[in-house]
Amino acid sequence: MQIELKKPSTLSDAERQAWRAFTDADPAMGSPYFTHEFAECCEEARDDTRVIVAREKGVIKGFLPLQTGHFGYARPLAGPLGDVQGLIAEPGYLVDLAAWLKAAHIPVFEFHAALSSQAAFASHALARQGSWMVDLTDGFDAWYAQRQAVEAKAMRNVRTRYNRLEKIATEYSFVMADNRPEALEAMIGWKRAQYNETGVFDVFSVRWTRRLLEAVLKRESDEFSGMCSTLQIDGKIAAVHVGMSSRRQCQFWFPAFDRDYNQVSPGLLMLVETAKTCAGMGMSAIELGPGDFRFKKEMSSYQIGIASGFVANPSIMGMVRQSSAALTRSFEGKPETALSRLTGKAMRKIDRLAGFYAA
Repeated sequence: MQIELKKPSTLSDAERQAWRAFTDADPAMGSPYFTHEFAECCEEARDDTRVIVAREKGVIKGFLPLQTGHFGYARPLAGPLGDVQGLIAEPGYLVDLAAWLKAAHIPVFEFHAALSSQAAFASHALARQGSWMVDLTDGFDAWYAQRQAVEAKAMRNVRTRYNRLEKIATEYSFVMADNRPEALEAMIGWKRAQYNETGVFDVFSVRWTRRLLEAVLKRESDEFSGMCSTLQIDGKIAAVHVGMSSRRQCQFWFPAFDRDYNQVSPGLLMLVETAKTCAGMGMSAIELGPGDFRFKKEMSSYQIGIASGFVANPSIMGMVRQSSAALTRSFEGKPETALSRLTGKAMRKIDRLAGFYAA
């Protein structure tokens, strides 16, 4: 096995072709997160963006894109902003993740949303959850009908919101690709206000997050496109979604809306309009990411399994990470108390914050 650690922009034509061939051959690799273009966007935003390139007897077998972080404490691309992660590898190839990382001199790799379907992560997973998916395989109408059958009340609510919109608005429109600077600024402003009000960490308080979105929005190829979509009511921006898509799938990433239009739930209508447009473009799914949000449950057709955990090779940093995991498990193994809940929550928060400040 031969291992190289390279910047995405320095991959050869042969390596890029292999990357594309691996994702094309795997239905689970439909997300724009798995494209080489997204890795290059991360490189524009963060200096620590790298790709492990693995070969056997000179033949390319796989790639693992990551952020190396401080002292080699690595995380997947985009750190905490990454909704899904995984290996880009030859179908059927068995990956020894610890061996890859050791050969690349990476002591710790922390993952929080790796594809559960990839065996390389199974022995290192500590927890599992699901990422919500809107299934557009058979088109928009089929998805809408399926949701009506399963979530009748929720879909009545969608129709009610459209009826209200028609009553209060002289005109309204949905623009899939709105490149005006004010659209991005509106989304960031609304998100920052939301973070401040709810006490959630402001992801835009660190510079690289905005740089990443700007890099994504200016990137376009036959495999990848950034998107800034708007729902406009009487000429005013009422909702914005900043995300990205591959030719197969859309990632619903940063939605936000103007609270002056709460009565029509512009964020919900934005999702429905996005689904209609993506289906018309031939995409098979929209990924909403993980999280216990009612709109995700009501609008989604199914979930894909994702896992969180870490890989630690023999090193001082590896020992520290294993010790912190052991401490967390010691509390989780006891009857639930306020202290055990607080400890687990604090550990997760510390790790998330470290992911933002690692660049």
